[in-house]
Order: sequence, then structure tokens, then C-alpha cells
Amino acid sequence: MNHTSLTRARWVGLFTATTLALTACASSSDDTSGDKAAPDGSTSNVDYTTRVMNVDAPNGEPVDGGTLRVAEYSEARVLDPTISYPTGSTGGNVLASVYDTLLRYDATTNAFVPQLAEAFESDDNTVWTLRLRKGVKFTDGSPLDAAAVVASMERYINSYGLNAPMVKGNLTSIEASDDLTVTITLATPWATFPNVLTNGLGMILAPAAYADPENFKPIGAGPFVFESYAPSEKTVVVANDDYFDGRPHLDKIEFTLPGADSAAYDGFKGDAFDVAYLRNIKLVDEAIKDGVSGMVNHAGGATNLWLNTDEGRPTADKRVRQAIALAFDPELYLQRTSGGAGKPTKLLLGDDSLWSPGVESPATDPAAAKKLVDEAKADGFDGKVTIIARSEQASQAGAVAVQAMLGAVGIEVEIDLVQNVADQTQKIYVDRAFDIATAAMSIHDEDPYGRLAGNLGTGSSTNAAGYASPEMDALLAELQSKATPAEAKDVLTRIEALFAEDVPTVITNSGAMLNVWQKNVHGIQPSGETIVLFDDAWIAS
Repeated sequence: MNHTSLTRARWVGLFTATTLALTACASSSDDTSGDKAAPDGSTSNVDYTTRVMNVDAPNGEPVDGGTLRVAEYSEARVLDPTISYPTGSTGGNVLASVYDTLLRYDATTNAFVPQLAEAFESDDNTVWTLRLRKGVKFTDGSPLDAAAVVASMERYINSYGLNAPMVKGNLTSIEASDDLTVTITLATPWATFPNVLTNGLGMILAPAAYADPENFKPIGAGPFVFESYAPSEKTVVVANDDYFDGRPHLDKIEFTLPGADSAAYDGFKGDAFDVAYLRNIKLVDEAIKDGVSGMVNHAGGATNLWLNTDEGRPTADKRVRQAIALAFDPELYLQRTSGGAGKPTKLLLGDDSLWSPGVESPATDPAAAKKLVDEAKADGFDGKVTIIARSEQASQAGAVAVQAMLGAVGIEVEIDLVQNVADQTQKIYVDRAFDIATAAMSIHDEDPYGRLAGNLGTGSSTNAAGYASPEMDALLAELQSKATPAEAKDVLTRIEALFAEDVPTVITNSGAMLNVWQKNVHGIQPSGETIVLFDDAWIAS
């Protein structure tokens, strides 16, 4: 397989994971919701802000022993973070248990803090110094030193793992300054760069793990050690007796795949699981209203409609894209696809985001949309577009809702049905054979720049619209250096304005993803990319 084919194969896996995540967001005729939608179709008093919720201090000292039962959303079929997609919804929790992460995102303080590393700091957000802990070893006995970190990072970047293309485009060098110090030099300041060390790039593998490319071995320095894997069923890890911070309290963790989110939450409520990952927006709403303990991760662009800007596509005409956005009613769409769950908005960053610049969501205006359609038709637009939908009920319902909204302003929509997520992914991200297609940006608060640049930056592999704008690229470059929401407010306001003008995609709603755990479970540490860490976790008797 040549370099281009290998890169495409890795990114197709990434896109499949993203589309799978969307399936749970938009689907589930078999899921139940705790509250019905309000008369206007919106769900009232649900807070999607990023936070730890309803977690009380434990009574008594930590208890050693026991098995933690975790309901996963998706599995890591290979424990190689360059192949598996290292986020909480796609196997990242398993990977982090085996490899740990150099840093952790603390949602309570909105700061990146050391985890496996001792410190990570910069005076200018360009030259970053990573200091490693003395005496840390991989489970094969080899040292976790600067040379091992540099080699692991270089392998990850060259293998195009999550965030790797963005890092590679900004990277000047990674060097071992001494045995316990790594210096990472970027081309331009990147204030939220530490986020990449809370997931894939920060999961350091022992050299022996990948010494034989045909025989990968999951050797890390994390709090747990891989024990077994049953495809589509369960992954089991056991305590690492030699973990640098002391043996974990837990003896074992069982990461189980129960199927639909509804099965995960039903099992959680029935005490079959100690921890569960929820992404279906109806169940997210239900769990928040149920008052469970856990972590809420805000997701801007929880669902979006990509509009293909490739030459020859009807949606290459900006007037057609603008008309689609003006005709689109997010409240009606959510009524049809999720029973009203989720917060309707056309903004990249809704008002529940820490980074929201506080601008108004673009209006729905069918009359203005029809005028633009008539102008485009006068210049040759035949009035026809296609939208991709899967054969399952909720996906079709969403496509039919879009069909009706656009039909009312003079755009005829043909629904292109595909059988499954893999076919949908192929058409959107590989063949680019679509005019309108549903996806999920999932812009999290720890690093909005990363997701915005990945989705809107010219030439980005995750920019499904093929959107290319030097002005947007300049705004994203400006955002890259902003460390706080206050610093970023002005540039984010301009990004939202240009996004509303160019319309490479239509946002349908903001939402959240949840990690929830039982009241007798303590010590779970939430981190970046919706990953949670179990090195301090324990179960009260």
C-alpha cells in the first residue's frame, strides 16, 4: 500500500467513527426520553455546558479491589492509537487505561494539567517544554524517557493519527533536550496545543510495541495492562502493579459494547454497568434530568449538513448554499429526528459553549431563500440537489424534513439512500458524491480551534465541503493563538459571520456527550476528547 492509500485508509477509519457517532445522535426510534419536547419543539432547561455534574465527595477512604464495568459507545478494535480513533466515544478510554496520557484536561479549572508527564509549559505558545517524571517505566521494563517519547510522537504524526495532520502542518521540530526533557517547537503560536497531549499524541508507546510492524503489541506505561479482547463484545484490562503513581485501586476493568445507547443507559439504570458513555441526544437529556453523576462535554455542531462546494455541484453556488441555510428550520429538524431533543442553532458555538461569542443564530427566512433560488435559476441552476440518507428511520426522517423545507423555496431534493454508515462514509469523504450530507463537527470546549480548523481549513482531510477560503484560513490562524474565550471573542465573532456568509455547512444543533457513573464510583478523572481516566477510580462497598 503506498503512502497516499495508507493515509486515506486511516482517515476513512476516522470518518467512519465520526459518522457512527452521528448515527447515535440522530437516531433511535427505540430510545426513550425522560421529558417530552416543549410545544415549540425545543427541549427546555437542559444545560449542555462542559462540567462535572452531581459528583459528591466520598465517605471514607478509597477501597482496593473490584472490577469496574464500563459500557462503551464504540470499541478500539486495535490498541494502536494511530489506527483506532482515540476519543472517548471511539475506544479512547481503553487506550488511555493502557498508555495513560501525558496531560489531562481539567474541566473544573479549564486548564491542562500533568498526568503521566511532570510538566508541560511555554512562554510564547510556540516553544513547548515537556518534562518527564523520573523512573517511569513501560510494562516491559524499558524506560519512558525523552527518546521513547520523541519516537512515539514521530510515529504517531507520520501515521496520521487524530490531530496529526494539523500538528504536522504546525510543527518545526520535536527533540530530546536531555533524558527527561522534550522540546516541541511550532511554526506559530498555538495556545490550546496541550490538548493534543490529552489523547492520541500524548499516548506514549514503548519502542517494543511497534518494533515489528506486522506484530503490534499494546505496551504502555498506563495504570492498566491489556488482558483480552472479544470483538464486538468486551475488552478487559488488569491493574499495572508497577504504575508510576502506585497500583490502581481497581483490579480490573471490563469495557463492554452493549449496542445502542438505550441498552447502555438501561443497563446503567439497572446496575449492570458502573460507567456508561452516552451520545444519543435524547438519552443525554434524560440522564442530565435524572441527576446522575458524570461528565458533560459540550458539543458545538453536534449535527451539521455539509454542502459540497466542489466545482460542478449545484451547492458550489454560494447563493444556493445561502438559500439552503435560510430555508432550514433547526427546530423542525430536531422534532423530526430526535423528538425535539438538542438545542436548535445555526451557530458553530451555541450559547452553552464556554467559547460562545454571544452572537445571534442566523434566521430562518423562506422568502429570502426563494429569492436567492430564483436568482440562481436565472443563471442556470436547474433547481435540483441530492441529500444522502441511510435506510434507517431517523436518517430518512431528517432527509424528508430537509426535502420539505427546501421544496417550499423552489429546490427539488432527491434522497440518495445508502444502506449503512460505511456506504455513507464512502460517498461523503472518499468519493465526495453528494450535494448535502449529514455529519457531526462535535466542537469541544478544550480546543475549539482544533475542530474548527479541521472542519473549515483549506485542504483539511476533515473538511467534507471542500471549502476553501483564504479569509477563513486567516481567521483560524488568528484564533490559534488565543488562550481564553475572552481573548477569542472578537475573532470568533468574525468566524461566525464569515461562516454564515459562506455556508460550507448548516449547523442544526448543539448538544453534549456524557460519561456517567454510579454514585458509589469515585476517583474518575475526565479529560480531553471526552476521555475519562481510571487510575484513581474505586468502588465504594
